[in-house]
Amino acid sequence: MWNFLKRHRDSRSSAQDLGPYSNYRMAIRLELTQRAGVFAQLANAMAEENASLGAMDIVSATRTKIIRDITVDVQSEEHGERVLQRLNTLPDVRVIASSDRIFLMHLGGKIRVESKFPIKTRNTLSMVYTPGVGRVVKAIANDEKQAYTFTSKSNSIAVVTDGSAILGLGNLGALAALPVMEGKAMLFQQFAGIDAWPLCLNTQDSEKIIQTVLAIAPTFGGINLEDISAPRCFEIEQRLQRELEIPVMHDDQHGTAVVILAALLNALQVVDRPIQDITVVVIGLGAAGIACCELLLGAGITRLRGCDKQGWVLHRTITELLPHRHNLRTLIQYDAPTGTIQDALTDAHVVIGLSTANILKPEDLALMAKDPIVFALANPDPEISAELAIPSCRVYASGRSDYPNQCNNLLSFPGIFRGALDVQAKSINESMLLAAAKALSKIVPESALSEEYIIPSVFDKQIVPKIAKAVAQAAIESGIARRTKKETEEEM
Repeated sequence: MWNFLKRHRDSRSSAQDLGPYSNYRMAIRLELTQRAGVFAQLANAMAEENASLGAMDIVSATRTKIIRDITVDVQSEEHGERVLQRLNTLPDVRVIASSDRIFLMHLGGKIRVESKFPIKTRNTLSMVYTPGVGRVVKAIANDEKQAYTFTSKSNSIAVVTDGSAILGLGNLGALAALPVMEGKAMLFQQFAGIDAWPLCLNTQDSEKIIQTVLAIAPTFGGINLEDISAPRCFEIEQRLQRELEIPVMHDDQHGTAVVILAALLNALQVVDRPIQDITVVVIGLGAAGIACCELLLGAGITRLRGCDKQGWVLHRTITELLPHRHNLRTLIQYDAPTGTIQDALTDAHVVIGLSTANILKPEDLALMAKDPIVFALANPDPEISAELAIPSCRVYASGRSDYPNQCNNLLSFPGIFRGALDVQAKSINESMLLAAAKALSKIVPESALSEEYIIPSVFDKQIVPKIAKAVAQAAIESGIARRTKKETEEEM
């Protein structure tokens, strides 16, 4: 880990903290004089402007001119403008065009609908639409279960938001949430083969959201709630779970909790501690924090301390916690902390941060028990950086892609919904979430477990099928699957 951190610091310094995945990536078409030294002049200018040159392609060339497309990572839109101005001052360089590659990727939206069959003849038209479709309509009217067989319902998810908690950007409204929900739909389709539809609702009234989702629910096999602020997200999810007989999950809560539990199970193997013997501190008791606490209790945690920025606000014995583990909010005293975060961390084995940047210091980790596990999951900046945390902990994980052990919701939600849809589950329960976490943890072979490898890459192709199989089996065993065990096994 120390060698990695050194390489990481060196690369970030040389690229002025741009990293390999800059949010400000420009594509620039340039006309250069065709003579020696011109490109070196260009590269030197980019270095002086602290811009990072990426891909370079030749578009065309003559004896006197060469046209190149270059990719440049910059620090901000303003920085990008300065880079373009600098390029225009170079005597042998002319800027033909420039564009922001991220905006180009979103141009016209990122998703579309495609038919499974081409409609090229009257015969096909009469079967997919009227009059032939009338027979299917009658079949579904006589037996509603036929909708799972003869429509897209069995493989469709609604991704529902009100735009009140978009990523880490805050309450920006329904329209601003659409690019994120389109991206979520892409992830469902490409990682799990699920057709997902972004539904950005122009209301933040909880009751109106509930009634809207109830009204559109017949179209879908499941509902994924996304980027809805706490505490409203709890009420919305719970009401929809009670009133609908399809899976409803707020991914920001339970998707996060599943990934954290999976990473923790493997981290505990690295430090050789049983889950029943550890003390866990969760900092940040919003949507994700509460769901994390509830799932940890379901997994066998016996000592749990919850904190927000004001201090220690969840301090109950395991006998008090367990009866309320599906509604921990009733036990949290946000306005009456019983101690500081430092009090909670004393002698703890694990700290899970779901709060805000830089809230922890190395001296706080020094209060913990031997070989502490630190999950600093605030985005984009963690509660404590790896550089500061590693000297004081045994295992470190974050939400960032430029450190080892990235805890990303993408590791969980495609497989969870895939498994729920495969057996036409009526809901997503705790047994299914625990099964998902255990399946995810086992994807990392025991022989390969280490401080730097406790969770697989999001691109590991084993993740979705293994989680889906475990989730489907848990749904069958808990009696909420519409499909029989035999039907499911035949397809698996």
